[in-house]
Amino acid sequence: MTQQSTEPKTTAEDAGNGSRVPAGRSWLDRYFHITHRGSTVGREVRGGITTFMAMAYIILLNPVILSVPDATGHRLDGDQLTTATVFAAAATTIVMGLLGNVPLALAAGLSVSAVMAFQVAPEMTWGNAMAMCIIYGAIIILLVLTGLRTLIMDAIPLALKHAITMGIGMFVTLIGLVQAGFVTSMPSKHGDMYSKPIQLGVDDKLMGWPVLCFAVTVLLIFLLQVRKVPGAILIGIVGGTVFAAIVNQVAGMSQKDWGLNAPELSGSVVSSPDFGLFGEVSFSGIGDIGAITVGVIVFTLVLAGFFDAMGTIIGIGQQANLADKDGKMPGLNKALAIDGAGGVVGGFAGASGQTVFVESTAGVGDGARTGFASVVTGLAFALCLFFTPLAQLIPTQVASAALVVIGAMMLSNARHIDWTDQATAIPVFLTTVLMPFTYSITVGIAAGVIAHVLIKAAQGKVREIGWLMWVLALVFLAFFALHPIENWMGVK
Repeated sequence: MTQQSTEPKTTAEDAGNGSRVPAGRSWLDRYFHITHRGSTVGREVRGGITTFMAMAYIILLNPVILSVPDATGHRLDGDQLTTATVFAAAATTIVMGLLGNVPLALAAGLSVSAVMAFQVAPEMTWGNAMAMCIIYGAIIILLVLTGLRTLIMDAIPLALKHAITMGIGMFVTLIGLVQAGFVTSMPSKHGDMYSKPIQLGVDDKLMGWPVLCFAVTVLLIFLLQVRKVPGAILIGIVGGTVFAAIVNQVAGMSQKDWGLNAPELSGSVVSSPDFGLFGEVSFSGIGDIGAITVGVIVFTLVLAGFFDAMGTIIGIGQQANLADKDGKMPGLNKALAIDGAGGVVGGFAGASGQTVFVESTAGVGDGARTGFASVVTGLAFALCLFFTPLAQLIPTQVASAALVVIGAMMLSNARHIDWTDQATAIPVFLTTVLMPFTYSITVGIAAGVIAHVLIKAAQGKVREIGWLMWVLALVFLAFFALHPIENWMGVK
C-alpha cells in the first residue's frame, strides 16, 4: 500500500514573491499571503488591534492641533474634526491593507497637521488650506507614478536604511517617554543656553499616577517578551489600561490628571459622527496669497509628507522582514501611491494629510506581517465613528509604553552596521541621533544623505554616489537653508 504524502498541494501563487501557497488555505490566507509571510490570522488581528491602540490618541490630538483660527479668524468645529480624523484614518488604512497588503496604518500626520495649523492656515482660509493639502498629495502621487519616489528609496544605501530604522526607533522611544510624562521639556531660565533642554518628569522627579501606569505597562510588556508570550504588547496595553482604571478609581483622579485620555467612561458609549467638513475645500483665492508663499508651503508639505513616510515605510518594512537583502520591499509602489493619496483624502475629508504612522511598528512588533492587520486597524477606526468614547479609554501613558518597547526592538538593526568604517558610521550616526534630537524623521534622513554624499566625494568615490543622491543632497541643503531663502525672496 502506497503511503500518501501529507504535504498540502500548491495551487495558488503568491503575487508578491512568485512562491507557491498551499492549497486548502482560506481565501483570506490566499489574498493576503498570511501563511507565506510566516503569520496567522490570529496574529494579524492581534497586530492590527495593537496598532490601533498605539495610535488611537490621534482621534483627540489632531482636532486639538487643527483647532487654531485661520487668516479670517474662523475655527473648525471640534466634533466635525473628530469625525474627519477618524473617517480619513479608517478609509486610507483599509485601502492600504486591501491594495498595498502591508501592515501600515495611516492617519493625520502630526508633522503635516502642524504645518497646516501653524504655517498654512494663518495665510489663508481653512478651505484653502485643505486645498493645499490636496495639491501636495497629488504631487506625491505624481512622483510615485513617474517612478521617482521608488528611485529615491532605492538610491539610499542599505546602511542608511538601517540607520533610518534605528533613528525611528529612538524617535518613537522619545515620543513615548514625552507623551507619558516620563520626560518633559525644561525651558531655559533667564536666557541660560546651558540649562537642560529636557528632564526626568517634573523637576527631575517622577510625579503622578499616570507615569506609574506607564512604567508598569513598559515593565509588563518587557517581562512578557522575555518569557516569549505571544501578543506581549497587546496584553501589556490591555493590562496597563485595567491597572490605570483601578488607579483612577482608587486615587479619585480627574480627566485633567491624565491629559488627553482618561481610563473612565462618562456619558454614552455611542457617538454620532458629524461629516460637516467633507468637501469643504476651496481653490479660489489661493493665487492671491502669492506664488512664492504658495511654493514654499507646498515644498514644506511635500517634504514633511514625503520623507517622513519614506523613512517609516523603510523602517517598518525591515522590521517586518518584508524587505530583501538590499533593503527593497516588494509592492512598494502601491504603498507609496496610497500614502500619497492620503494627502488628497485627508484634504477632502477636512482632517489634514494622511500618512503612514510610525506607531504601525507596535503591530509589527506583535506579529503583524500583512495588509490584513491594516484592515483590522482601519475597521477599529471605523467603529470609532460611532464608539469614540471607547477608544478614549486607553490612556496616552499606557499606549506610549508600546512605543518605548518598539524603540528597543528597532535598535537591533545596529548589528548590521560596520562601525569600524567611518565613511559608513558617520552618516549612520547622524541619521540615527538627529531624528530624536530634532523631533523630525526628515531632518535625520537629510543629514545622513548630505553626509554620505560629501564623505564619498571627499574619498574620491564620486561614481559610487549616483546622480539621484546628488539631487537629494541639494534638495536637503535647500531644506536646511529654507529660512534664509525665504528672507532673501521676501516671504513673510
